[in-house]
Amino acid sequence: MQVIPMTLAEANAFVAQHHRHRGPVVGAKFCIAVARELEPGPVVDEVVGVVIVGRPVARPLDDGWTLEVNRLCTDGTKNACSMLYAAAWRATRALGYARLVT
Repeated sequence: MQVIPMTLAEANAFVAQHHRHRGPVVGAKFCIAVARELEPGPVVDEVVGVVIVGRPVARPLDDGWTLEVNRLCTDGTKNACSMLYAAAWRATRALGYARLVT
């Protein structure tokens, strides 16, 4: 599996297809996907999970140093959630934020 970037529209479409009761996210700082490689190469064959990260919903956490995982959705592929959380944390730190909450 590999970590790839994803647009908010694509991530919301994946969530709508695979999540039974959560609606789309209106805004986000960034979105990341995990894709399964069916053949080696640069072509992504199958997205198996997405994470949407944005500003915290709770006002006390919205201090300018914190981001929140607003949605994480997978198709059940083993280790996809762990890969997404790890990639989200790396991206959060790279953008200069100090905390990532779920």
